[in-house]
Amino acid sequence: MSLRRLVGFIHPRVAVMLHDLAMAAIAWWVAKLLRYAVRPEDVVHFRWFELPIVLLAQGLVFRLTGLYKGVWRFASLPDLWNILRAVALGSAAIWLLMSMFNRLQGVPRTMLLLYPVVLALALGLPRLAYRYWKDSRRGISGLNSTRRVLILGADHAGEVLSRDLLRSGGYAVVGFLDDRPALRGASINGHPVLGQFEQLPAIAREAAVEMILIALPSATVGEMRRVVSLCDATDLPYRTVPRLDDVVAGRAQPGEIKEVAIEDLLGRDAVELDWTAIRETIGGRRVLVTGGGGSIGSELCRQVARLGALSLVVVDHSEYNLYQITRELRANYPELLLEGVLASCVDCVQMRRVLAEARPQVVFHAAAYKHVPMLQHQLRAAFLNNVLGTRAMADLSCEAGVECFVLISTDKAVNPTSVMGACKRIAEIWCQNLDAHASTRFMTVRFGNVLDSAGSVVPLFRKQIRDGGPVTVTHPEVSRYFMTIPEACQLILQAASLGKGGEIFALDMGEPMKIRDLAEQMIRLAGKKPGSEVPIVFTGLRAGEKLFEELFHPLEQYSATTHAKIFLAQHRQVPWELLQATMHKAADMVATDNDEELRRCVSGLLPSFRWSEAPQPDNVVSIRRHETGEK
Repeated sequence: MSLRRLVGFIHPRVAVMLHDLAMAAIAWWVAKLLRYAVRPEDVVHFRWFELPIVLLAQGLVFRLTGLYKGVWRFASLPDLWNILRAVALGSAAIWLLMSMFNRLQGVPRTMLLLYPVVLALALGLPRLAYRYWKDSRRGISGLNSTRRVLILGADHAGEVLSRDLLRSGGYAVVGFLDDRPALRGASINGHPVLGQFEQLPAIAREAAVEMILIALPSATVGEMRRVVSLCDATDLPYRTVPRLDDVVAGRAQPGEIKEVAIEDLLGRDAVELDWTAIRETIGGRRVLVTGGGGSIGSELCRQVARLGALSLVVVDHSEYNLYQITRELRANYPELLLEGVLASCVDCVQMRRVLAEARPQVVFHAAAYKHVPMLQHQLRAAFLNNVLGTRAMADLSCEAGVECFVLISTDKAVNPTSVMGACKRIAEIWCQNLDAHASTRFMTVRFGNVLDSAGSVVPLFRKQIRDGGPVTVTHPEVSRYFMTIPEACQLILQAASLGKGGEIFALDMGEPMKIRDLAEQMIRLAGKKPGSEVPIVFTGLRAGEKLFEELFHPLEQYSATTHAKIFLAQHRQVPWELLQATMHKAADMVATDNDEELRRCVSGLLPSFRWSEAPQPDNVVSIRRHETGEK
């Protein structure tokens, strides 16, 4: 059998073990030669017990310190530290065993210093040489197929990214850009820091850059917008590493390179929440979530499970959505006591039974219809689900002894101009006023548009861009607040821990964004040019829609809470008897399908609400009027 085939039969771990033991024997021999080199007249001699003790002691230490597990291809500073630790512990073990065997007779004391130094070099240099050889080979083999990349961010993430690119091959890092003056002219992994972010277009052109990689995982939303704007100016493709929040939450992997998502550029910076208080509210508790298969409800279920709830009941009237979320939760949280209930919240008989059997301590009511234009012409359906469904769940929760009831609301409930917003506002009024007549704590959480939720504008724009356009925007000046689904759910959980009863909580969501700007940015992120490659068409505001949204009514006199980004709206009282009578009458009108009387009930509860069903001008007239300034 040839030597090549024989080596092929040896497992890499065995080869590493044999190498390290051989190096230990050679290091002992070399150290002794060095010891006697200063005194040529002395005769170098080895006792029969020396090498067996060295190999036994050092071999055991190598195994205990995990030195065999290191992969030479990726040898780095942690491996060097492990070598030094193994050498030091091994030397101590050798001297201890030899002292016990024959009190170190025939073994010079200076070996205690020489042996670990020689062994550290004998173990470290081959590993580093092997890594350098592999990296050089990869660099030579991929020389003709590499893409020249420029890394934005010379911090730890950028340094790690440059090393990963070197190992993976196919990329040649030309340098870094960073705004910190102290890094000007510095070199990281052999690559220079070429300048600041503002110089990106010029440096990318001068250095013949083919791709830009953004390594700023802790950047704020504003900083990411600025960097992406500079990247857009180069007309080069660009990618980014995931944000720290996404890595921690398990939504992305460390070191992953991905396309810049619109979520990276919208919303606001993460809010620091009191997770201790949230865990005290959720951990070890029985929780029920209505609408648990929807965009908000499903993420709420995930976070409740992650926080260690004792049991979780998920209620949804969509069979498929319920199947999806319960299957996911059972796979990821097998220890969670989980039940999926296929039901509608307006089914009082079934919901009474569910609450009696599950005995939840916390209820999150996320079930609701939310499509504004669709509901504008379907008052009965909107009122039945969003108002009477909420009233049923709230009343039954009081009956079942629920401790905390959180209503998921919307900024469209403030000064509502749509049927959907009006129904959500009436649901708020019921929960606010019921709080004073029940032991259950009722609270409401308001937030703006949620990115990538079902029926939201972002998935629609993605599909339109994928189809080549046009991208449809209702009005050039329409603006909205945006937040991510996880952020919305964290606010809901925080409200459950903060609320004493009767409050409306809302988040400082930063500055609203124009939908036109959102469309243009999404087109650019798709690698196309707004207007020329993907047209944008303005269709006119639909019935019930606003140009901008509000989070508080002026009469609510919002105030600060213990959290800087979370605000509290003051409670607006409605006479309890009047509220009960109006709701009872409205329920009768829903049962008899009397829309006209149902409208009067809504107007009685919301005197400022104005009905608007007339369609806006058609697309062509709307566009012409916008361009010419016609009234």
